[in-house]
Order: sequence, then structure tokens, then C-alpha cells
Amino acid sequence: MGAGALVSNDVSAYLAQEKVIRIADGGKMTDKLLLITGASTGIGAATARAAAAAGWKVALAARSADKLDALVAEIGEEIGEELVPGRARAIVCDVADEASVARAVEEAASFGPLTAVFANAGLGSTRPGIEGGDPANWRAMLDVNIWGLMLTVHHALPHLRETKGQVLLTGSRAGRATIKGSIYGATKWFVRGFAENLAEEMKQWGGRCTLIAPGMVDTPFFETPKPDALRPDDVARAVLFALEQPPHVAVGELFVTPA
Repeated sequence: MGAGALVSNDVSAYLAQEKVIRIADGGKMTDKLLLITGASTGIGAATARAAAAAGWKVALAARSADKLDALVAEIGEEIGEELVPGRARAIVCDVADEASVARAVEEAASFGPLTAVFANAGLGSTRPGIEGGDPANWRAMLDVNIWGLMLTVHHALPHLRETKGQVLLTGSRAGRATIKGSIYGATKWFVRGFAENLAEEMKQWGGRCTLIAPGMVDTPFFETPKPDALRPDDVARAVLFALEQPPHVAVGELFVTPA
């Protein structure tokens, strides 16, 4: 997979301009639907805003109903609720529970033709290292970062096959580096390998898979602010870059780091 770096200096201005363009030219609004897991905050929420501004319908899945409802209302206001209503839907979902994932995918598919899925939900370590780590936290990370990601893709693929759609997976710089005792990093190494193997499977029927591998991002994932890190909007720009490529172009990986 190739590597590249995308860093935006004024994402808010870009998105504001894009909203004006899309609303002014209603022909650019689309019925294509993007399902995002881990959509209530951080990278997921930023991607939801960016995709809606670019004309996509978005199905937003996460555990927090209140945050999802607020985001749906915000997106409606941002893209002009009276002009283009119903562009976002909230779906409460626990990606570690297969029945919940299956219901979420079917609900999303009822909202529009499922064209892309961004499996973004993730958890980090509560204590570093293996000897000093917390096995309960490890299990939670495996359930979300690996099991939940696989379940999301598994249940979405039949719909994506119909649309020759695209899967995007949130990896990490930690999945490309050796980090002392990092269980989180090990889960992201899995995601990287899974992405490559999935891409080969989807290629058989014209589908595409993209790994989004950011460096540190200043999100609620961390307990303290990270002013020198990427912003969620920077990663959202990378996701939109991959989604906006023509069908004959496959973007295998976008490695996005602070400059």
C-alpha cells in the first residue's frame, strides 16, 4: 500500500465553501449513503459533517443516542434543513454486539443505497504495557477494534457488493510502528493486515477498501488536549479524498501525520 500525507490549514473554511456549492447546485446532492461507526465524536463526527457537506447521506452509528441526535440536528442546520431534509440518521449501535451491528447495517440500508462504510469505532489503552496492562481493557479493545470492525464489514459487504461500494477502516500510525508493550498498537497492526486482505476480496466484484492511518489526533480519545496533533477534520479530509476518487482508482492507504 502507498503512503501519503494530507494536512489541512483551513478545514472549516473549506467545508463552509463546499456547503454553499452543494446547496446552490442541488444536482450535486446524492443518494449515496455512508455508514460511520464511532460517529458521535472525534473523527467519526468530523467525517459525518464533511460527508454531508459534500452531498452524501450519512448514517451515524454509536452508543450515545444523545450525541448522535445532536449531531444529526447540527448537520441538518449546516446543510440547510429546509432545502435538503433527511440527510442524516442516528442509529444506536454497540459494535461489539453482533445483533446490534446487524440491525444497524439493515437500518442504514433502509435509508439509502449503502455505498460506503467507515468502520471507525475504537478504544485505547487505559494502562501502558503488557506486564502492567489491564486485561479487562485489552478485552474491550479486542471487542471494539477487531471484533466490532470485522462484524461491521461482514454485515455490510452484501449491500456493498450491490453498489460496488467501498470500505474505509480506521487504522493508526501505531499499526505501522513498534511500540513497547502496546496492545492498542497490536490491534491496529491487525487492522492493517485485515485491510489488505479485504481489498483483495472486494476487488473480485469491483469493490474497494481504504485504510485511513492517522498519527496522533486531538480527540476525546485522549484525556488531555494534544495541541500539536492532527485535528479530526484533517482525517475527515483524507476520508473524503478516498471516497471522491473515480471507480477505476483504488486508494489502498492514506497515512496522515502532523507536518
